[in-house]
Amino acid sequence: MSILDRFRKVSESPTKPGETPTQNKFDVADLYLGPVDTGQPSQAPAAGLDEKLRQAYFWIVNHGIISPFYDIEYNDGPPQTFVFGDLKANVTLPSDQSYSSYVLLPLLNLAAKRRCLLVGGPGRGKTAIAMIMGVLAGYPLKEVKRAIQHGQPQMTVTDLLGNPLPSTMVSAKSMDEVVIAWRKWLGMRVKIIDEYNRIPTRTQSALLTTMGDNYAELYDQIFECPEAAWYLTANDDAGGGTYQVIEALRDRIDVVVKALHFNTRFLSELLLRVEEGIRPEEIVPPSIIFTDSELDALGSRILQVEMAPELIRRLEFFASHFEFFEPAARQIEYMTKDTAKLASVELATLEAQATGKDKVADLGGQTLNGVSVRALMTAIIFIKAMAFFRGASRASFEDARQMIPFVLHDKLTPNLNSPYFETGSNSALRVDRVSWIRALFDDSCKEYDRLDLDRDDAVANVESVFEKGLDGVTEKEVKAQLVQIERTLGKWSKSRKLYGHMFDDILKLKYLHQRYSNYLKWLQWNR
Repeated sequence: MSILDRFRKVSESPTKPGETPTQNKFDVADLYLGPVDTGQPSQAPAAGLDEKLRQAYFWIVNHGIISPFYDIEYNDGPPQTFVFGDLKANVTLPSDQSYSSYVLLPLLNLAAKRRCLLVGGPGRGKTAIAMIMGVLAGYPLKEVKRAIQHGQPQMTVTDLLGNPLPSTMVSAKSMDEVVIAWRKWLGMRVKIIDEYNRIPTRTQSALLTTMGDNYAELYDQIFECPEAAWYLTANDDAGGGTYQVIEALRDRIDVVVKALHFNTRFLSELLLRVEEGIRPEEIVPPSIIFTDSELDALGSRILQVEMAPELIRRLEFFASHFEFFEPAARQIEYMTKDTAKLASVELATLEAQATGKDKVADLGGQTLNGVSVRALMTAIIFIKAMAFFRGASRASFEDARQMIPFVLHDKLTPNLNSPYFETGSNSALRVDRVSWIRALFDDSCKEYDRLDLDRDDAVANVESVFEKGLDGVTEKEVKAQLVQIERTLGKWSKSRKLYGHMFDDILKLKYLHQRYSNYLKWLQWNR
């Protein structure tokens, strides 16, 4: 086998033995995935799109990008763990198939057509992994390279989007008659913005519209962009650079991935690539390249993955900790960190009024903001994508635990003044956001188990009755539910402390009370 053949070798199927193939509903895209099976050998993976996705992943980690890191850990039994150093660093040997976030997250981003930010120092392969994703999407390498938008301080909106044709500028009687020569990259299904934090603020605003709403606007002309997987790169984690990244643009980024360091024990592998002139983006095997119809089908397959109610409930509980901020208002609906932010008041100024709480145990005290609707929707998509990649028809708890840190990496802002970061070895979590957010999730689940919410959830009990509908419900039954809500709130009010997870529950009960009250009024009016 030649050196080049070795680098083009694709892992044999199945890459994850023992998995039950995902059962999918019929999708019209299936008709375009290829010819019917004639019994003849084919280069395409036989086990479906999830298997092809795994083959692409293993080709990249084995032969494409040198990324010997397995920071997304799965276990099917007790793993071996070792402790090193004065700070007691844990090294775990996963007992199930585990993955490199630097390769897996960009690949899931391609499948889900989302927006991925790759951060790390120069020369760590950020642009290379983005180019590989472009090739996997079916574009020739030359086209991918020419379509990369390189951020630089002089970039104008027309540099980014296109230029009006001079002849139409002269002859046009209105802006509608101006013809725009749109940049070709706008129509591609993989879009790469290199060093996006070097783009001027005004040009960032144009990029925001294109990235967030899938259209470009110039001289009152509109170019509708196809759904695409976005890859942005930056050399620092704070989003700084020549220009500060506008908050709305940062908010549109769905997942953040760090380009980790080069492991020097792989220098011989690097030497081989230098001597043989091998560049991974130039030798991507044809069998792992996706067609347009396959990319479309991937998105629908991912959305078909189920999420158990028990998992949804834990995600609800986790997200409920962070927005609540009792000193921000007198009316409970406005007791949020966003209220303080809109009033331009520092949280630290108001925190002095929140006395008596255990500021280490209060998870909400570790952040300066809450979790947005967009971030929750993105988390659901990546959790489903992770489960699909692993060949499962239902997302697991571990899928959520592994994906949430990368989705919320730039969404949850740590409150570095929290005493939590002063305890034990937690000071490192000021810097390591992935580990910090995963620890938040783990601590939230411990609190969920302590409260025994799987078996004793007062809100879920009332909600399950309400979800049956109000049609045919008698006045007596409505009054019984109102009494149940009022008793629950009365019981909770005897506790002196109010925490984030109680905040959303109280508001949900208030909402249900109002729905029942309105229905009771209607019943009494119809007597």
